[in-house]
Amino acid sequence: MSLYLLRGDNEVLLGDAVAELVARLVGEADRSLVVEEFDGDDYTLGPVVDAARTPPFLTDRRVVVARGVERFTDPAPLTAYLADPLPTTDLVLTASGERLPKALLEAVKKAGGESVATGAGRNRQERSGWIDERLAASEVRLDPSARTAVAEWLGEDLGRLPALLETLAVLEGRLTRADVEPFLGEAGSVPPWDLTDAIDKGDTAAALSMLNRMDRHPLVVMAILQGHYERMLRLDGADVSDRSSAAALLKVSPFQAGKALDQVRRLGHDGVARAVELLAGADLDLRGQKSWPPELVMEVLVARLSRLAPRAAPARR
Repeated sequence: MSLYLLRGDNEVLLGDAVAELVARLVGEADRSLVVEEFDGDDYTLGPVVDAARTPPFLTDRRVVVARGVERFTDPAPLTAYLADPLPTTDLVLTASGERLPKALLEAVKKAGGESVATGAGRNRQERSGWIDERLAASEVRLDPSARTAVAEWLGEDLGRLPALLETLAVLEGRLTRADVEPFLGEAGSVPPWDLTDAIDKGDTAAALSMLNRMDRHPLVVMAILQGHYERMLRLDGADVSDRSSAAALLKVSPFQAGKALDQVRRLGHDGVARAVELLAGADLDLRGQKSWPPELVMEVLVARLSRLAPRAAPARR
């Protein structure tokens, strides 16, 4: 039995660390047979303990992942299990923030669990090494000048790197500083994911506001949107049911894959297809099919994309 408690305030870095750990624990085994995950605000500790107590089937081990355990003020079922854990189960717990029940911390320590902090307290050398590891694992290739520009832009906020790499993946070849700077923007400008998040939520006013504040060339914004919806298109119809399998398919972090998977479920096949159709039309318009100014083309596109997202029904009075 191995036990891990991964803690951190940055959801991207925490998700990245969990994905790496689970991949190492699974090894060459069939992930669908080995891993059982619990996530969100609805699950309780009872099913987690039941999964941890279940012997493996057709494999040597089981890997049980429970995310966000900081929300359980009474971890008694989990602490009781940790007093007598099943040897064939690897249990991975994740928590955000500093506050965790003392009983849980003591139970993890007594069971010989490993507690790992993610994303916090990294010195300059550690941050540099972390960036290099993520760049090496990415399809994006940066020359030294581009790598320096990205590192300077990230600063202490390493959690912005996965989303940036997804955005830069639309470019081909070895990128220079001049290639990446339009995607970084000026200090204080709106990052690409603020625009895509507003579109995904169906907030047209916020999406248009983000677009006008982005300070990027329309063709750069178009490339960002094409990459965003291309990931959804790859997930549409694919045999994926959770963010881990989506991350494996898209080769991105589980956090980013989860966002794409959630949006595919909200839009449905017809919504994703319509988004791709809108992008193709706007791309032609930017290249001269219409005499509209490029800024107007992008405003109309962003408004139309945001209106594809389903809106919550108004509360009844």
